[in-house]
Amino acid sequence: MRAKFLGKDPESLQGDSPTLFATDRTDRTTYIAQGWKVTDPQVLADVGPVPDHETLIEIPEDVLTFYARRYQQKEGDN
Repeated sequence: MRAKFLGKDPESLQGDSPTLFATDRTDRTTYIAQGWKVTDPQVLADVGPVPDHETLIEIPEDVLTFYARRYQQKEGDN
């Protein structure tokens, strides 16, 4: 599997996250998100147990615009 850079939070400093990548999986469309680790106890309590092989990351709405842009481009290709 390969990951293609889509974009990064424009408000992040050089070398910081959050960043969004698209994968080239052929069985399903997936994204890799590099972001801030969620450590807020209230959020963790609200979400509930997270399996050891999973994690929660916080992604700013601005970063999701990169997903929206890619989605619109894919729709335009059809």
